Amino acid sequence: MAFCNSCGATLNPDAKFCNKCGAAAPPGAPPATVPAATPTGGSSTLKLILIVIGVIILIGILGMVTCGVVVHRALKNARVSQNGDHVKVETPFGSMETSADPEQVAKELGVDIYPGAEVQKSGASSMTFGSIHTVTAIFASDDPLDKVCDFYKSKFPNAVTTSSDQNHCTIVSNDQKNMVTVNVQPIGDHTKFQITNVTKKASAE
Repeated sequence: MAFCNSCGATLNPDAKFCNKCGAAAPPGAPPATVPAATPTGGSSTLKLILIVIGVIILIGILGMVTCGVVVHRALKNARVSQNGDHVKVETPFGSMETSADPEQVAKELGVDIYPGAEVQKSGASSMTFGSIHTVTAIFASDDPLDKVCDFYKSKFPNAVTTSSDQNHCTIVSNDQKNMVTVNVQPIGDHTKFQITNVTKKASAE
């Protein structure tokens, strides 16, 4: 509410002169200005992104630390034994063996070895992790690729066979107990072939 500076009469808010004495009405107060709102959406989004990135980095660090602890314990509890060309490594997660003994390799593979083929030195390994047992061996033969392939085709008549002219031959036999893979290829004057037998052990009841 405004008042006249000369006579003190009450003035209407929009009056320019006093109705009683005619004096000019005092100037009104300037309209209040509302401060512009400071945008905060961008800042909140940036904070959220930084928090998410921080959480991801933290999870990654915790994962690496956990992995490091597990590997450290595994290495600490690992046992290595060697007898000639036969090396065995035992860990809490499973065991691995390598051997260049053809008879031992043939026994572990459970697959007939091509006649006259020689197991390559340090080319045989046996691994057991959980219920999965994997045996792999590499052999060399003086016979041509097609003879070696025909030999294993006859041993696994129901296997899936893929070949590329005279440069490669793969035979895959899969059943409920195991999966045998034979890869044959010429290397120089020899034919080399790798046999892998993956067996799932029956769970003990």
